[in-house]
Amino acid sequence: MATMKEIARLAGVSRGTVDRVLNHRGEVSLRTAEKVREIARELHYTPNQAGIALAAQKKKIKIGVILFTKGNPFFDQVMQGVHQKAGELAGFSCTVVSRRVPFDIAAQLEAIDELAGQGINGIVMTPYNAPEIASRINELAENGIPVVTTNTDIAGSRRIAYVGSDYYHSGQIAGGLMGLMSESPRQVGIITGSAQVLCHTERIAGFKDCIAKQYPHIRVQAIVENGDDETESYEAVRRLLTEQPEINALFFTAAGVYGGCRAMLSVCPQRDMKIIAYDNVETTKELVRQGVICATICQQPLIQGSLPIDILFRYLTAGECPKQEYNYLAADIRIRENI
Repeated sequence: MATMKEIARLAGVSRGTVDRVLNHRGEVSLRTAEKVREIARELHYTPNQAGIALAAQKKKIKIGVILFTKGNPFFDQVMQGVHQKAGELAGFSCTVVSRRVPFDIAAQLEAIDELAGQGINGIVMTPYNAPEIASRINELAENGIPVVTTNTDIAGSRRIAYVGSDYYHSGQIAGGLMGLMSESPRQVGIITGSAQVLCHTERIAGFKDCIAKQYPHIRVQAIVENGDDETESYEAVRRLLTEQPEINALFFTAAGVYGGCRAMLSVCPQRDMKIIAYDNVETTKELVRQGVICATICQQPLIQGSLPIDILFRYLTAGECPKQEYNYLAADIRIRENI
């Protein structure tokens, strides 16, 4: 098992410097800190569990959580995972405070600033994919406040880890499902949450690449946004299917599935429609049972809530670096027979 002494020898620094880096005590240059953490990762350094508990009691860790959109049932499930982990860590003097924000740069920046003002030690967040957010994450890192992204990631940031699906691959899975379920030509309407959320755009990219290579009888006819909102989704799908009656397949990359399917049933209840969606929320499950949705791809929301907090807790209390940067969760395909 790797020790601080061994890390210090390889890094060419004192054991005290390694202790300050891994336990966030005192000032160490950014370059030296990154070198120490990299060596710790390579050696799979694991702190003593009793030491973690003792360090946590002394530090009184506070972790902030920023998730998207109130009223989104998927993120309600993610929040259940947050609450479960927060309950487990309460005995270690660790508190968790959370905020839910819309797809909006200003709202997310405001939430970050509010939590930073409360003295949080680290943040778990679903980032809006914008340079302003990446820049703020980098500022937090400079100030010793690590960030773990969950559910969706962001390029150009110094977040320490990501937890969630491999969204490009899950888009490919959706494309494969659509292809296997459709022998006749399909004109697909894609309903997405926001072009500024990386997981949504990655799902679309994976879907389009899959059908282009494997299923030429399937074509994407249109892409519309619904802001992850059921009412917006209803209106967007109703307008889409009214204006483009040739569409005979729908691919939902985000929330708003129930509203969108209601619109489909209202506009063209007799049309042969193939629908692929995501997540195992109650309204989606019911639509699968009714045969309205062919399949839904699930992404383990409880783990998306709990694992990032666990990663941050270990990082903040004992300097335990994430074992891997990308913590991809397995895709779980549900159809009527196993919903």
